[in-house]
This record gives sequence, structure tokens and C-alpha cells, in this order.
Amino acid sequence: MPIANRALLDWTFERLSWAGVSEVVLAVNYMAESLRRYFGRERYGVKVKYSVEPRAMGTGGPVKLSEKLIKLEEEETLLIMNGDIWCDLEFSVLEAAHRRNVSRGAVTTITLYEVKDVSRFGVVELKPDGRIAAFHEKPSGRVKSRLINAGVYASTSQIFSYIEPRRTSMELEVFPRLASEKRLYGFQHKGEWGDVGKFEDYLKVNFKVAEALAGEKPRVEGSAEYNSTVKLVPPVILGDGVKLGSGSRIGPNAILGCNVKVGENCQISNSVVFDGVEMEGDCLVKGSILGEEVLLGREAKITGGSVIGDLSIIAPKVKLSRKVYVCPRKEVNKPALGPKRIV
Repeated sequence: MPIANRALLDWTFERLSWAGVSEVVLAVNYMAESLRRYFGRERYGVKVKYSVEPRAMGTGGPVKLSEKLIKLEEEETLLIMNGDIWCDLEFSVLEAAHRRNVSRGAVTTITLYEVKDVSRFGVVELKPDGRIAAFHEKPSGRVKSRLINAGVYASTSQIFSYIEPRRTSMELEVFPRLASEKRLYGFQHKGEWGDVGKFEDYLKVNFKVAEALAGEKPRVEGSAEYNSTVKLVPPVILGDGVKLGSGSRIGPNAILGCNVKVGENCQISNSVVFDGVEMEGDCLVKGSILGEEVLLGREAKITGGSVIGDLSIIAPKVKLSRKVYVCPRKEVNKPALGPKRIV
């Protein structure tokens, strides 16, 4: 999953290396071999080990399964992260806060983030001293707090004793128990954060990073081909090998991966376009995501929060709008108005 044309985990590994993390265990199930090939045994100076789940084991099971690969000294801190989280958290600051909490009896310190809509997150009630009094996973009713579980934890090795060697939920089983024993603390992160497994957050994070990287000038990574009739409206990121047709308008908030080919008079805004996409002339892409090697026929229009899966083909003049989700390797010959999934 790329963020501004760079794998999400590359961003994470880089920040971990800055914090002095020496070793990472990737708990993997889906695409395990692909991850092994990509990351190898070391990334950004951080050693990489792999803990392969034989089956889906929830959010806690993979942590327990990785215990055998982790040699934690008494004074060392264990960082646990969800793989679909992007944030600019300084891990060393979290670790320092956790060490203070350990002196007060903490086993785990959860990174917290304030949001407006708490309905799809785990919500915490925080005491003035930073201790978490209660943990509510995805509450349906009204709650006092808007602080959510941000999916990044610092812990002592004692955490392993709280997790059963089976499919286990950190949010529903482990954290409530720690909270009841007064051994769960919180640390509020006030920077940038996003759950990139969610469409809106994925786009928001990409655009935030693009703005930080590109600023008021288009960012070209490698070489790109376009003439003076092309209008680039920052923030824009163009991957290596991008070709833009005459009269096209790219941006604002447009991220194009490597080897993307755009025909004449196309418009792309508020969208992420993955590597190898090709679109013929007069196409419109707005507020959407195009997966790898998607092909758009002439005058195709993809708008309104739609997602086109890898290697799909959208026929000429087809319009897909309002959250139309096209599964990979599909050929779409008719217009569709969502919400709708094309499988």
C-alpha cells in the first residue's frame, strides 16, 4: 500500500530506525512471501524477522506467536504496531512516556489520538495521571471521550502473559483486563495519524504527505514527460516514467505512480493513481483510487470515492461514480452509480 509513491511499511521502518529500534518482527499471513522478498533480512539498518500465522489469529494472537522470536532485555521496550497505521509519532517520545508509566506499574502504554467520530474505533477513558480507566471497543452509544486507540503500543515483556496462544483480541480481551488491573496507560499523540485501511484516511494521509514533500511545486521522482500545455496544480507527485498528454490538468492533490501514461486533455485531482496505469484521452479521475496497471478507455470518468482494482479495464465513455468498487482484473463496459461493488 503506497503512501506518496512509497510503501507504507517503508515509512514505518524509517521512523523506527530513527528511534534506534534494532529489530522488527513482522507478523504476516496474507502475502507472506511477497513481504519476505521485499524487506529481506534488513531494512533501513533494522533487522527483520518474520512470524507467519498459520491462520488468522486476531489482533492478539500474532503478538503471542511472535514471542519466540523476541529476545527482550529487562530494560528494553517492546513496540507493537498495527500494519495499516500511518503516523508521524516520535517512537522515542512514546518509549520515554512508557518508561515513566512502568515506574507506576504499567505493563502497556497505548498511543491515543483524538477524533470527531469514534464509532469505528476503540475509545478510552483516561484518568488525570494518564492511566486508562476503561476501554470501549467501537462504542455504539454516546461516550465521554474522543480519544481512540491509535494502534501503536509500548509494552514490557509482561504483555505476553496476558495473551492466550489462540485467536485473541487485544481490544476486547487483553486491554480491558490490563485496565481492570490498573496496568494500562495512555499517551496522546497530537501530530498526524491515519488508518489507511479506510478510503478517506488513505487519501487524506497521501495528500498530507504530498503537501509536505512537494509543497507549492510539483515533485517529479526521476523523469517525467509533458509539455507546456499540461497544467500541474500542487500538491502533485509524479513517479518515474510518467507521461502526460497535451492539455491535461493534474492536481490539486494528485499522486501518480511510476510509468503512468495519461492521454491528452485528461483531468486528475484528489486521487491516487498506482504504478502502470494507462488512460486514453479526455478521461476524468476525481476523488478516487486507481490500482496498478488499470486501463481507462477514452472519455472514461471515475469519480466520487470510487476504487478500481489492479489490472481492471474500464471501457471508453464508462462513468463510475459515488463509491463504485471494482475488484481486480475486471472489465467494466457499463456505467455504474454507487454505492456498488463490481465483482
